[in-house]
Amino acid sequence: MPKLWNETIASHRHTVHEAILTATAELVSEHGLLSVTMSQIAERSGIGRATLYKYFPDIEAILRAWHERQIACHLHQLGELRERGGPPGERLQVMLEAYARISSGRFSHDHAVLELAAVLHTGAHVVEAEQQVHDLFKELLTEVAEVGGLRDDVAPDELATYCLHALSAARSLHSESAVRRLVMVTIAGLRPAR
Repeated sequence: MPKLWNETIASHRHTVHEAILTATAELVSEHGLLSVTMSQIAERSGIGRATLYKYFPDIEAILRAWHERQIACHLHQLGELRERGGPPGERLQVMLEAYARISSGRFSHDHAVLELAAVLHTGAHVVEAEQQVHDLFKELLTEVAEVGGLRDDVAPDELATYCLHALSAARSLHSESAVRRLVMVTIAGLRPAR
């Protein structure tokens, strides 16, 4: 097959795949996790049911794919923040704030979508993603340590674990200001002793 044809088919498949994931998230948001059917998803995404079943065998598979897409977006966002220019301490603060917002669920005010993410937040893909986030923080903390901005009595690897666990408390906070205060407390725990 010609290269252009292959690219067109791949682009079409990607577009249909994304439409299915988006339609499913919208339907879950509108009707709840247990009320969504494959017929509704096919109709909302503008494809036939037979086509839908070529992409996904059931709703659970669609929801897993949607969740994996959400995780990939968050990893990409954190990776971009990690690679930004500027002093490592400033990049660390920005990355901690972004991770806290992600952990708090402030990226979505939709309780059905948050419930869905909580149900799906298990499995090997989640463990792998958590390790990637840990590594991003460890690398940046190592840079901060190299310029003397990090306590030296705890290894960057352990401090990365500290950050992730501390910021997981953002899930129970109810305001943006509370999330910011949590980030500030976490940063205070990273500073060198005076």
